[in-house]
Amino acid sequence: MALITRTIALGVLAACAAGGGFAWWAQAPITAAGEPIAFTISKGSGAHAAGQQIASAGVPMQPLLFNLLARATGKSGRLKAGSYELKPGTTPLRLIDQLVRGEYAQETLTIIEGWTFRQMRQAIAAHKGLKHDTVGLSDRELMTKLDTEYKDAEGLFFPDTYLFAKGSSELQIYKQAHTAMMQHLTAAWEKRAPDLPYTTPYQALTMASIVEKETGQKSERAMIAAVFVNRLKLGMMLQTDPTVIYGIGDKFDGNLRKKDLETDTPYNSYMRTGLPPTPIALPGLQSLAAATMPARSNALYFVARGNGTSQFSDNLTDHNRAVNQYQRQ
Repeated sequence: MALITRTIALGVLAACAAGGGFAWWAQAPITAAGEPIAFTISKGSGAHAAGQQIASAGVPMQPLLFNLLARATGKSGRLKAGSYELKPGTTPLRLIDQLVRGEYAQETLTIIEGWTFRQMRQAIAAHKGLKHDTVGLSDRELMTKLDTEYKDAEGLFFPDTYLFAKGSSELQIYKQAHTAMMQHLTAAWEKRAPDLPYTTPYQALTMASIVEKETGQKSERAMIAAVFVNRLKLGMMLQTDPTVIYGIGDKFDGNLRKKDLETDTPYNSYMRTGLPPTPIALPGLQSLAAATMPARSNALYFVARGNGTSQFSDNLTDHNRAVNQYQRQ
């Protein structure tokens, strides 16, 4: 049987070579238009099996010719397993190079600045391009898997868009995002102002997370950080709503009430001085920069003007006047 198959293959090759057809086929686009075609090469697959898997996925290509081309180019034993996409215009020769180089199909996942770690986990668990191998882990078990000194996950992952090969482990994304946050936090901490009221990068990260949740105006983040830094230096309570909301957790219904401000939790900055015990969100670069290099200001208060910006005040009298002007009208 093997002899018959080999004879047929050699016959096909000879026929194509005789008319220059094989060389033409190897350099002609497999598909000229249309959507990319996804296919997967299983581990341990040789050129023959790879050709069959590609054709089975809907790629209009003869597995026999693919096998012959892989052998003719000396690359039949170098094809890498994984998930790929055949894009329009790809030739058989280019396809084989793609498989040899491991140019896998790329997926993307965007982690948004200001998300909580819980929201990040939900986005990762819902992504169809990932291998879901951390869903059953608690946050602390996940942190142990990352081999990090931190036990509480909140704030320790950098919000960004991540590229990965289809079928990659969820753990890979967590590792990338955690490593990125540690690098950015370290860089910001090394450039920090000399008179900050906190002494560790983790405390700066916590401050950055508060700044991230307090304003969407990038231009005001350094001033927002200055207000909180000044309050910490004077022993004042931060009195920031986002920490209270974080402490409420899943019970928060979108409406912050007076009773919430009077209910003590480790995150209620209306009842406790100092920073909360952990960050409250995933801060971006500008919030990290603001927390480590706040604006030079004596401001202790701020109030929303109603147009997306804030009015800053150095004393309570001016602040109450601003509240009357912009909030109570």
